[in-house]
Amino acid sequence: MSLSTSFIRILFVILSVIFMVTFAAGMQVHPTLWDYILGAFSGLAVGGILIGIDMLFKRFNLRSFNVMILGLFIGYLMALAMIVIFDAILKISGIHPEHSIAQLSRIFIYLFGTYLGVIMTLRSSSELYVSIPFVKLTPTSLQSRDILLDYSALCDPRIIDLASSGLLDKHLVLPRFIIKELHEQEEGSSEGACIRAKRALEIAKKLETLPVLGLRYQETDFLEVKEVTDKVLRLARLLDASILSADINRIQMAQVEGVQIINIHALSNALKPLMQRGESMKIKIQRHGKEDLQGVGYLEDGTMVVVNGGGDFIGETIGAHVLSVKHTTSGRMVFCNVLEDEEYDANTLS
Repeated sequence: MSLSTSFIRILFVILSVIFMVTFAAGMQVHPTLWDYILGAFSGLAVGGILIGIDMLFKRFNLRSFNVMILGLFIGYLMALAMIVIFDAILKISGIHPEHSIAQLSRIFIYLFGTYLGVIMTLRSSSELYVSIPFVKLTPTSLQSRDILLDYSALCDPRIIDLASSGLLDKHLVLPRFIIKELHEQEEGSSEGACIRAKRALEIAKKLETLPVLGLRYQETDFLEVKEVTDKVLRLARLLDASILSADINRIQMAQVEGVQIINIHALSNALKPLMQRGESMKIKIQRHGKEDLQGVGYLEDGTMVVVNGGGDFIGETIGAHVLSVKHTTSGRMVFCNVLEDEEYDANTLS
């Protein structure tokens, strides 16, 4: 919780106490100490309710809030129109408008109208095109969610190839506070952090040179927040944007915060070529496996290949027959049996 947020919450608790004490004292001609104490506790209770509501709406972004406000306004107008029609019906039918059933019906119409207005606005937010201060609802065809680069993604060289593919054109946003953090690490951090910061800055410059990418910088900063991770999450909620990250811990944190994450590792694993059972391939055995006579090699994309009977061929390139492919958290593993050269040539020709 930031310092400014804490200050605002404390301020509203104090205001709640002052208002409730004043109200409790004003209800009595000669207020007693008990009246002041009761007012103070009532103010604390009201302040606690306000903070509870704040925590309840913590995950809602500004766009959702604007949609709700617009829906309440539309629902209120709808309810007023329905009330006018309802009163006209009562007048024509001769029913007294102050009857208890009539009053209850008005309450139901108000609730029904406002609820219907909010629900309809929420469901139609992707179909409207309204632009007023602080509110912008665009059609689905015009919506384009930005993608924020976080610190870990900027330090991963694979981001250059991903950006060059054209998938991120006009969508990639780099927060300026990350660049500022990298410059600070480059000047005053340890040698390892300094090298990493220099590499990240070089990647940022290369991204700037990609003409079609259209990399944009976001100047918004949260000075009261110290951690860069928290800043990126707050900026993503503010802009209703996704985050491109290579940090597993950050991905788990963002899921709790309700922010969509694009995992570079998961994307890389999804694009790795998938070997099918029965296929043959050539693999260089580089080391022994965990089991006896097992050999381990690697494909060009880094996929581990475990070859039964390959332990006798360390340093050699042999033919292998795919038995199965296992998916793990770190990628894929391919399990094979050794093939004789004649078998490999026959399978290749077929």
